[in-house]
Amino acid sequence: MSDFAQWMQAQGARTEAALQAALPDAGTVPHTLHEAMRYAALSGGKRVRPLLVHAAGEVSGAAPAACDAAACAVEMIHAYSLVHDDMPCMDDDDLRRGRPTVHKAYDEATALLVGDALQTQAFIVLAGAEPIAPAVRLQLVAELARASGSAGMAGGQAIDLQNVGRAMTRDALEAMHRMKTGALLRASVRMGALCGEIDAAGLAALDRYAAAVGLAFQVVDDILDVTADTATLGKTAGKDAAHDKPTYVSLMGLDAARELAGSLRAEAYEALAGFGGRAARLRDLADLIVLRTH
Repeated sequence: MSDFAQWMQAQGARTEAALQAALPDAGTVPHTLHEAMRYAALSGGKRVRPLLVHAAGEVSGAAPAACDAAACAVEMIHAYSLVHDDMPCMDDDDLRRGRPTVHKAYDEATALLVGDALQTQAFIVLAGAEPIAPAVRLQLVAELARASGSAGMAGGQAIDLQNVGRAMTRDALEAMHRMKTGALLRASVRMGALCGEIDAAGLAALDRYAAAVGLAFQVVDDILDVTADTATLGKTAGKDAAHDKPTYVSLMGLDAARELAGSLRAEAYEALAGFGGRAARLRDLADLIVLRTH
């Protein structure tokens, strides 16, 4: 096993333990809601966002315990977005991470409440993160709120839904995905860095890195939607085409989309040039995001 694989395994276990502790116990009333929240958030996945938090924390010398809170909060927001995204009023999907989606395992009303509760739980975690100075907690809350709201993830989803069956320019598609997918990935990097010591120039460089990998993540998602099967993805393959959604593959073609992903990876590497060995894990994560097969 490579050093990076070992690091990912260790950070994944760390995040899983932190989430287990940060989520309400299923034995607490309301039992079904809390059980469904844990079903949604503890169902595995790549944990890319928590990995980005910890990798950026290595750049800024952040304490791992401080990064745990930021990693949990970001992952809870991500999990809530997937729960809502899978509902019939959105993408109407039955499968997520190889298991029934929350509205299938429970029901639609429970899924709606799970998303709502996971969103608020993320801010409870940040507000009570004792390893982090109060002023920094406020910064983290602001970062996550901006990335999640109408100027970020939720706004990008709204634009996505509005453009089903419509042609989009590349600029419009990129703007949408920088909101829908990129904003939370960018927040993960920024929050990890803010848990330690980072100057304005360093944060700007990490922003450039995050912008590149955030867009690359979506480009690769679009590629995998047409090249991988449902068993490999753990979610329904081909659903973008089935729903007539604009994607990088439908706009540019498969080869050009792959070329774009490669160029974004190069941009990410370039942004990290000034950090030396401290950014080794961020470089590894750029490779993971662009070269992944599921």
